Amino acid sequence: MLLGIIGDDFTGSSDIANMLAKGGMRTVQYVGIPDGPAGDDVEAGVVALKSRSIPADEAVAQSLAALEWLRGQGCRQFVFKYCSTFDSTPEGNIGPVAAALAEALGAEGVLSCPAFPATGRSVYQGHLFVGDRLLSESGMEQHPLTPMTDPDLRRWLALQTRGPVGHVPAQTVWAGTEAIRQRASSEAARGCRLVIADAVRDEDLVALGEAAANDRLLTGGSGIALGLPENFRRQGLLKGGGDAWRPQPEGRAAVLSGSCSRATRAQVGVHAANSPCLHVTADHLVNGEMTAATAVEWVMRQDGLPLVCSSSDPAAVAAAQARHGSKALAARFEAFFAAVARGLVERGITRLITAGGETSGAVVEGLALRELAIGPEIDPGVPALRASDGLTLALKSGNFGSEDFFGKAEAILAGRVR
Repeated sequence: MLLGIIGDDFTGSSDIANMLAKGGMRTVQYVGIPDGPAGDDVEAGVVALKSRSIPADEAVAQSLAALEWLRGQGCRQFVFKYCSTFDSTPEGNIGPVAAALAEALGAEGVLSCPAFPATGRSVYQGHLFVGDRLLSESGMEQHPLTPMTDPDLRRWLALQTRGPVGHVPAQTVWAGTEAIRQRASSEAARGCRLVIADAVRDEDLVALGEAAANDRLLTGGSGIALGLPENFRRQGLLKGGGDAWRPQPEGRAAVLSGSCSRATRAQVGVHAANSPCLHVTADHLVNGEMTAATAVEWVMRQDGLPLVCSSSDPAAVAAAQARHGSKALAARFEAFFAAVARGLVERGITRLITAGGETSGAVVEGLALRELAIGPEIDPGVPALRASDGLTLALKSGNFGSEDFFGKAEAILAGRVR
């Protein structure tokens, strides 16, 4: 194994796995830390954790354990993958995990960039934009678990770590790889373990990747991996080849959505206009009016592509959190979606589409999936996936995907569209 990825959630991990597979690396996504060694033909191993919203010390411990396994597979370089909207709180978990990994690897001046221009995420002068809006005006300031109220990544990261946070400005990135290396080195010399790098184009991410060819660690969104396969290819280390992806034309499909992002709410609205939709509210779940068994039975009675969702607008989410407690409510919904997924697969569902990082993580854990083969890209950042038992999946980050994503994903998972 050449490249080791530590992802802080399952949707983001499939996102970067997709990026590496498109770049020609034989890539496997692991759900949690594997018990045994990787296959000899794996060039990039993505260890998907569910560590984004857990206590920071637990996230650090899990990430270091993943690093240890990846080091044991012979990896030459490592990436800590987090969301392109830098989802975190002033306490973490991005900063504590990144700093712990850097310390374990003896890395200084670690290039850190969540930019992903294909999905509208860019970093300029250290500030994160979503489209033409600052992160703090993009809707992410209303995220129920990780409200992003400051778009200055240097300032946000400084709250989570000790010491100064460096910066590679866009003008330096545009000057090329050697300029990037020199700036990162000078930032490291002044005590910056982590260095935010600007990127507004794919070319910028390729330049950052090339500049980091000999670095032990990078951190960022999936875009940070855009230039990495070519580094290994130039060294004659890539064999590439096929993978275990195959569509699943047999059986039925369903959609589970727990994301409350603007993009997912729009996708739910489009899908529900012409397909069966069961909306699960917090009150119905807490008072027992809605159970996983009830939802499974409802899905199995429907035609077409049924959708079970808890997606609500920010005001409704805030009111429900005030009544029931945010952490307790999140745990209830995750347990609900995990149980629904298990029930659906037991009843013959063979294609499953999920929306939201926490929801996707709950579903993958609930189904006890261990490895996922990477298939074709559905929308930027979202590949089709296949489990060893033949179940095909799409694990969509809340903010990703076109408005017709659910129907498009099902057609690709079934093999009707390539």
